[in-house]
Amino acid sequence: MALQTALFSSLTGITSNAKLLAVSGNNIANVNTTAYKKSRITFETQISQRLTSGSAPTGTLGGTNPSQMGLGTRMSSITRDFSTGSLQPTGVNTDMAVEGSGFFIVSSEGNTRYTRTGNFVLDRDFNLVSAAGGLVQGFAVDEDFNVVEGLLVDMTIPVGVLTIAEATQNVTFAGNLNAGGDVGTVGSISASDVLYSDALATTPAVGGDALTGLFDVAGTALYALGDVITVAGVTKGGAAIGDRTFEVGPANTTASHGFGTTLTDFTNFLDNVLGIDTTQTPTASSTPGVTIVGGQILVESNIGEDNGILFSASSIKNNNAVSFGFTGTQQADGGSTRTTFVTFDSLGSEVVIDLRFVLETKTTTGVTWRYYADSTDDTDLDLHLGTGVLTFDTEGSLLTVSNPSISIDRANTGAVTPMNINLKFADPFATVTSLTDTSSQIAARNQDGSQIGTLEDFSVGEDGTISGVFSNGLLRDLGRIPLAVFANNNGLEEFGGSLYRPTINSGIATVVSPGQGGSGRVIGRSLELSNVELAEEFINLISASTGFSASSRVLTTSDELIQELLAAVR
Repeated sequence: MALQTALFSSLTGITSNAKLLAVSGNNIANVNTTAYKKSRITFETQISQRLTSGSAPTGTLGGTNPSQMGLGTRMSSITRDFSTGSLQPTGVNTDMAVEGSGFFIVSSEGNTRYTRTGNFVLDRDFNLVSAAGGLVQGFAVDEDFNVVEGLLVDMTIPVGVLTIAEATQNVTFAGNLNAGGDVGTVGSISASDVLYSDALATTPAVGGDALTGLFDVAGTALYALGDVITVAGVTKGGAAIGDRTFEVGPANTTASHGFGTTLTDFTNFLDNVLGIDTTQTPTASSTPGVTIVGGQILVESNIGEDNGILFSASSIKNNNAVSFGFTGTQQADGGSTRTTFVTFDSLGSEVVIDLRFVLETKTTTGVTWRYYADSTDDTDLDLHLGTGVLTFDTEGSLLTVSNPSISIDRANTGAVTPMNINLKFADPFATVTSLTDTSSQIAARNQDGSQIGTLEDFSVGEDGTISGVFSNGLLRDLGRIPLAVFANNNGLEEFGGSLYRPTINSGIATVVSPGQGGSGRVIGRSLELSNVELAEEFINLISASTGFSASSRVLTTSDELIQELLAAVR
């Protein structure tokens, strides 16, 4: 009986040590497997045979202990150690590692699987996939690039394809407006040649006269129905306004900027294309606008030297022939300065804006400057965008700004219209002053719009957010890589390919952003190494080998005893 017990116990010991060898051998085999989690095997006694029972002490005898004989060993459990392995930087932007608890989520052939292995790549459709082609799941972004948590989608990162532009919403200015200049009182005045309503050139034209009935001083008819008048070579404050066309007739059949039949229609057209603000009459002698007096077209600009309008000798043409000319009769006065800056619409197209500042008043409490905003990129006929007043105290510090915003039409461009821009003349890092010891010089310090740009690169933050870097300098979120957290990681079933699937004892997956709900953080451009300790595994191998040898020795000794017993019987 004793020999049988020894043989049985030795056989179970051999089996157990063989299992220990198998587990350690698998750990060693996967020492270089990305994010591999080592396994640990534990044993317990199998059964125990009671030979005698123990007894309690009596008055004359002491107590005795029970006598038991063990009958071998058996495997208790095989568990995984889900502690984080060492992190190795790779520099590859698609590589990710989890530091702490949690699993990446992948969709493989329609099934959801979980993994710690983050050696992802991009396929031809820009899907973020595992090495085996599993689609990495994540949170998408809305049209404003805000991460929308909750619904899992296949993560795509269209490098080199995704484009983005951002409309300008705010422009910040810095500089000085010299308060030592002269206050503006009048604008420039240009008078046209006298136009007549009869071939004899005896009756000066008035606003209601038809354009087809206008004559010059020589009695030559100026326009016929369908003619296109070109306004060119006009400058405002030294800056070219740009060519504009006007069709003579009741409809626009030539894609001109404007059309009409009467002289008033044409003067209204001029008023718009020249960007004159007729609402501003700061002095009794200032009446900006386009009028008709004695058969002449009078063009008066807004006050300020940089608002002065100048016509060239051939500014008004009809089919490349000069119709009539303008002569300057008055120059604009008033200290002023001008700046030009570039903004962007929602499609990333450049929109150039001219900003002119004119010294409007000086009082004992300070000075006021008025700005005038124009843009030839405005899609409606009137290039004037808006005006506002900057008030400064006696020390040159900005007090108030009226109407600090302008609106630009972008109709028929495909961009959002209107385009609204806030003009910021005071900022913690930039401000506009009005001092006398510094010349007038003002410029746009920064603006928040951008031209169209293409996704060039991306990186993954600790919270799993994928941040895209665009060629125009913009940084935008492209999505977020969440983590799945389980109540019992050891309840997961390994599926092969470093994938896991849940079981009834693992609990269901709780999907959270990294760093929340007990999950770890994501480390981009890195991979998690195996957490196998070779020294520990070699010790296990030695222990298993020693145990195997010892159990084998028991078998050998038992065999010798049996042979001796058989010899004695014979």
